[in-house]
Amino acid sequence: MNPRQHPVRILLVEDNPGDVRLTLEAFKDGKVGNPMDVVKDGVEALAYLRQEGAYRDRPLPDLILLDLNLPRMDGREVLAAIKADDRLKRIPVVVLTTSAAEQDVQKSYSLQASCFITKPVDFNKFAEVVRNIDAFWLSIVTLPTGAQT
Repeated sequence: MNPRQHPVRILLVEDNPGDVRLTLEAFKDGKVGNPMDVVKDGVEALAYLRQEGAYRDRPLPDLILLDLNLPRMDGREVLAAIKADDRLKRIPVVVLTTSAAEQDVQKSYSLQASCFITKPVDFNKFAEVVRNIDAFWLSIVTLPTGAQT
C-alpha cells in the first residue's frame, strides 16, 4: 500500500463528454474515490497545470490521464510541454486514448509518457482498465511528492 499524506489527485484531460462520463462511471464503479478534476482540451490542461486563471488555487495532480486527440492543442503537444517543464515533468502521464496506432504509441513514449492505454469501447472492459489503473497507479506505485505546495 502506498503511504501518502493525501489521496492521489487525478487530472483527466478529455474532450469527449461521453468518454468523460464513462471514465467517471468506471472509477465510481470500481470504487475509486480519488479526487479527479476534468479539463476538456490541451490549452485548459496547461492552464490547470500552470495554475493560471481559474486554476490559480488548484493543487497539482499526482497523476494525469491524457487523451491524445484534443481540440486547440493535442495531447502530444500537452505531453511535450509537461515533460519540458521542471515543475511538472515528474507527474506521471498515462495516455488513455482510443488510438491504437503504432505511431501514437511510439510518439507518446518518445515524449516520456509513463504508459499508453487504448480505451476499450465496451464499458465492462473499460471498467476493468480503470480497476487496473487503480490497482497499479493508485495502490502499488509510489508517486512523487512535493509537487503540491
